[in-house]
Amino acid sequence: MFPLGDAAASFDLGNRLDEDLNRKVMAMAAWFGNHAFEGLKDIIPAYSSLTVTYDPFLIKTTYQPPSTVFAWVKEKLEEAYHQSSGNSAVPSAFHRVPVCYEQEYAPDLTALALQLKTTTKEIIALHTAVVYRVFMIGFLPGFAYLGSVDERIAAPRKPKPSPVAAGSVGIAGKQTGIYPLNSPGGWNIIGRIPLNMFDPQAEQPVWMKPGDEIQFFPITAREFSTWQ
Repeated sequence: MFPLGDAAASFDLGNRLDEDLNRKVMAMAAWFGNHAFEGLKDIIPAYSSLTVTYDPFLIKTTYQPPSTVFAWVKEKLEEAYHQSSGNSAVPSAFHRVPVCYEQEYAPDLTALALQLKTTTKEIIALHTAVVYRVFMIGFLPGFAYLGSVDERIAAPRKPKPSPVAAGSVGIAGKQTGIYPLNSPGGWNIIGRIPLNMFDPQAEQPVWMKPGDEIQFFPITAREFSTWQ
C-alpha cells in the first residue's frame, strides 16, 4: 500500500494479469461501496490494484485520526482486504459484441497472421471462441481491457504507435481491448465494432464495467454498416 500524493492511496495485490486477483480487487471495491466513509471521493479498480481518492480535510475533521490521514486510509484498505471475499458475488453482465474482421476494419490482421505463422481465419476463430473478462476500464474513457486471449494469438505490441479508429479491437500480449475514441495506439488491430463505447451525454457514459464478461462474434462489412 502506498500514497498517491496527499489525496489518494493504492493497494497493489501483485501487478500481474490474474483473474483471482482481479476478483479480489472487485470485491474490495464492492466493500468500499457498502462501507463508504466521509471524504471518500472515488473507488478505482484496476487489473490487480485498488485506488481510493479522498478529501484529507474531511477525514481529518470528521475522524480526527491519531496519526496521518494516509495511515487512517491504509487501515481502511486493510479492513477491506480482510473483510471482502474474492469470491463475493459482484453484479456483472454478459455482452455479445459484434466485430467486423474484414480488411478495411482490420489493418493489422494479415500481418499478425504472418507473424504468428497462422491464418486470418484461425485468428478470428480463436478470438471469438473465448469469453473475456473486463479486467478494467482505463487509458481512455471507456477503453476496455479484456483477457485473456488464447496463447496462440498472443502477440507483442507494434514497435511504433499509429492512428487507431474508434471501435477498433486490438491484441497486445495476452490482452485484447476496444478503443473507444480515435487515438494513437500500439495494439495489433484485428477488427472493429459498430458500437459506441463512450457517450459523454448518456446517463451511463460507459456501458461496459469491470467484472463484466464479453464474447465477440463476427459480422460482415455490410452488417457493420447496417448496425451503425
